[in-house]
Parts: sequence; C-alpha cells; structure tokens
Amino acid sequence: MTARFLLSAACLVAAAALALTTCHCHDPVEPPPRSLSTSSRWIVDERGRRVKLACVNWPSHLEPVLAEGLSHRPLPAIAAGVAAMGFNCVRLTWPTFLVTDATYSALTVAESLRRLNLTSALAGVEAHNPGLLGMALADAFRAVVRGLGDAGVMVILDNHVSRPGWCCRAGDGNGFFGDADFDPDVWVEGLRTMAAMFAGEDSVVGMSLRNELRGPRQNTDDWYRYMQRGAEAVHAANPRVLVILSGLRNDNDLAFLKRRPVHLTFSNKLAFEVHWYSFSDPHQWLSGNPNAVCARVAASVARRTLYLLGRGWPVFLSEFGVDNRGGNAADERYWGCAAAAIAGLDLDWALWALQGSYYLREGVAGHDEAYGVLDHAWLRPRNGTALRRVRALQRPLRGPGLDEAAPYSVLFHPATGLCVLRRRTVELELGPCEETEAWEYSGEHRLALRDSWVGMCLRAEGAGRPVRLGVGRAGCAGKEARWLLVSESKMHVAVHEASSRSGMLCLDVGVDGRSVVTNQCRCLSGGGGGCNPERQWFKLVSSTRKVASSTSIVAQTMLLLLPVIRNLKAWLFG
Repeated sequence: MTARFLLSAACLVAAAALALTTCHCHDPVEPPPRSLSTSSRWIVDERGRRVKLACVNWPSHLEPVLAEGLSHRPLPAIAAGVAAMGFNCVRLTWPTFLVTDATYSALTVAESLRRLNLTSALAGVEAHNPGLLGMALADAFRAVVRGLGDAGVMVILDNHVSRPGWCCRAGDGNGFFGDADFDPDVWVEGLRTMAAMFAGEDSVVGMSLRNELRGPRQNTDDWYRYMQRGAEAVHAANPRVLVILSGLRNDNDLAFLKRRPVHLTFSNKLAFEVHWYSFSDPHQWLSGNPNAVCARVAASVARRTLYLLGRGWPVFLSEFGVDNRGGNAADERYWGCAAAAIAGLDLDWALWALQGSYYLREGVAGHDEAYGVLDHAWLRPRNGTALRRVRALQRPLRGPGLDEAAPYSVLFHPATGLCVLRRRTVELELGPCEETEAWEYSGEHRLALRDSWVGMCLRAEGAGRPVRLGVGRAGCAGKEARWLLVSESKMHVAVHEASSRSGMLCLDVGVDGRSVVTNQCRCLSGGGGGCNPERQWFKLVSSTRKVASSTSIVAQTMLLLLPVIRNLKAWLFG
C-alpha cells in the first residue's frame, strides 16, 4: 500500500512538473508611446521605459513621390500587415522637394502617376485606394502616416534624397551639401516644414535628417555646420520627436565624433544612425574565412559607429538586410554575423525593406525588390524563414524598465533566429527565444541553468549525438561539460572530444532543423571562403527579461525521483 501510494505521489509530481515546465508566458501588448527621448544609450518612452525600435523601411522618395505598394493593397491592409509581422515602427522615406518645390508639391497622386506614364499603377491605386488619387502628394504622404498610426505603428520620417529618385550613387546630385540638388538652405527649410507638418501626429516619433551622405564633396566641417543647423530647426518646429543624425560614407562612418562632439541647445532627443550590408564590405564574405571576416567586419563597424553606445548615445541601425530570394552565400554569412551583433548589443533597427516591388525604379516600371519582406504582389511574405529570423530581433532584451530578472544568458542561433530551449527534462532543441530559461556561463566554462537548484549543465554526448543536461555534480564535471568559445567570431561553442586529445566538437543543429547536437567543428581557421560555419554559430546574449519558463522545484524534484519511480515499478509489476 505504501509503495502504491509513493508511486501515485510520484506520478502526481510528474504531472505537475510537466504542467509547470510547458507553460510559456508572452509579453503583453502595450500601446505605442506618444513621444520618445533618450536615456544614455537607450530610447525610452514618457515613463522612462525602454522602447526598442524594430522598424521596416517603406520608401516614398522615388519619382512618383508616393509610398510604394498602394496600387496593390489598401493602405489600412498594408499598415495592419506591418504590425502583424511584429514591426512596431516604419522608417518612411521622403524627398526634400516634396515640400519645397512646387513642381512636386502641387501635383496630385493621379497627376504624378500620369506624368510618368504609370498607367498600371494608376489603375491599381484607383482600385485599392481611390481616395488618394485627388490628393496632393504631401496630403497623400500625411494619409500614409495616419494609416500607420491607426494601426499602432510608430513612424520615423527619413529625408532620403532631395530630388525624387533612386538612391544612392556618389554623383547623383543628392549626395552632400552643395551638390546640384542639395542646397543646404532648401534642405533645412524642408526639414522645418516637415517637422511642423507632423507636430500634432503622435505616431511620428523621430526624424532622420539625411540618408547616406556621400560623394567627393563630403567633409566633417560641413557635416557639423549643417547637421547641427538641421537638428536645431527640427527641434524648434517639433520638440517632441527624436532627432537622428547620419554619418559620412553612406552612413558607415561616425568615427570623427570621437574627436569632436555635437553641440546642440537641446538634450535627451539625439540619436545616431548607421547602415550595414554585406556589400558594405565587398568580396570579404565570399573570399575569406567566415569566422575571421565576421570578427574583422564587426570590429570595424564597432570602431566606426557602434562605439557610441559605450559613450552613452543611442545608435539606430536604420538599414540592413539580405536578398530574400535565398542562395546568396555572402548574405547568409553576413546575416549570421550581423544578427548576432544586433542581438548581443540589443540594437534598435530598421530592416530594408517592406516593399515587394516599385511603381518605378531606375526607369523600370514594376521593378522587383529582392530585399523586400513582401512578395512582388504585396500579398504575402517573400520568404517566411527570413521573416522568422527577423522576428527574433524584435523583442527588447534589456534596458530601463526591463530589469525583470538578474542578468542571464540566452543561447541564440542567428542563422535560424531561434534559441536553445529545454523541451523535456534533460533534452534540448531550438525554439522561440522568448521561451528560454536563464543560462549562466561560469568562469569554469560551464553552461548551466542558473535557476536549477539540483545543478544542470549542458553536456556533450559525442559526435552527431544530441546534447543533454547533466544533473548534479557528476553531470557538470569533465571536459564534456566544459564549453569554450574557440573561433575568431566567438560563436563556435565547443568541447574537447572525449576520444581525442586535440579534436573538438561544436554545438550544431541536427538534420531535423530543431535538435541541438555536437559535430566536428567547421571553419575554425583558414579554409578561405569555401567553408560554411553558420549552422554552428551560437551567440551568448545577455538579457534581464522575465524568464518565461523556468525549472520549478517540482520539476527538479522529479529528476531525483525518476530512479525511485523506476525501482518502484520494477518491484510492483516485475
């Protein structure tokens, strides 16, 4: 009777443990902030709580001067789709001439499309957004901003070019102050006009002063002269918005700020922006060892721009992205490296880009956008896997107001956008990062579940075999549980192979795409560009967010009771 009672009690414990360890919590949806400001390197709301900008770019700066895609879908549907994909913000581009040149500002949407002979786009707008056709271009732009606001999406107004058209060639007349189409006085007036126009729109939370300064005229003296003047004009017209300054060399260089800071009359409203693509570092991703290239390029980006985080300034990665058609080896390697940096630094960002196609780009009507989140017809995601990888970067991990737990590590796999989770008692697999438990990387190189009172450590079981959680002192002992960061990228998490003095096994993804295994480490050094280590890249990312599912005392007690249950079953039924 006692044995049967114990067996029943053990089964109840097991059931409770299963219920507790499979319950996952998700962040409540909060309304968008009415205004943003800065607190050291963080962007915060009116309460001083971190707001992570997880944006997508939506162009409205090309020749039609109309937000792309309105010939394919109704504006409310596009705006709702942005929110449904997890983006809380749109970087909405605009040309200076929209508000400073009557050649454009006097046009209606219908007139703008007709003058470019875009009859198909005109018919599409008439079918999906007929109310926009008779609007002046500035009023249509305002309607897009309101449509995004109605969907709960914040807007950053990005002055992309002066004369409408595709960006960004060095000699296109839009590159730097004093170029043919870039009169500084006209530019400042355009910024002032746009800032005042949206002073009453709560959804407009920031203004980016100019996209990708470039070309032979660029110099730091003019940068300080005009960027500071433009910033003051925007703040005077609309003190509620963030002012975002771009750097030199196509938004790749802010290193000059180390020697000479910006001086403005206002504070807590200034951020900086940077761009990062695979083509920012041509040929390196294909010709060099990916670990060495990732380490070198990430260090260069940090040295030129991201160092500002450590000096107490927010840095907004306002453009990054890849060819969403797949098959681009340089982009895949770049993505793993960039996504790891974005997660590790918990950056604010804006993905290039929403649009699946353009009304007109570089003389081609209906031009396809390979980097687009949406397909050519704007109906569905172009690449569901790519969108899932982006979603992993949308949730803030730390910052003011997010000190919900003592700092812990997350095992992030950038190639998939997933994290290492415990699905069963000691078995691990990849899953949504918001469901992770708290990992701790100790000075002894143990990867342990921090909140486990019985002691549970990540442990290798051999080449090609799933990793498991070792339990107790024995489970955390030995070189099979001693994990080293062994490559230049610091993303190969490896143990010494038990059967070899020099061989190493690295964390890897199983053939099923979800299990976490160990395999022989790939591409640690040498090998050139023919090596593909991205599946073995895991990034230890710091978080202070509430742990969504933790190892409860009941579940841990169950670990100790498992041998008892097995012995009882053998005694009762054997």
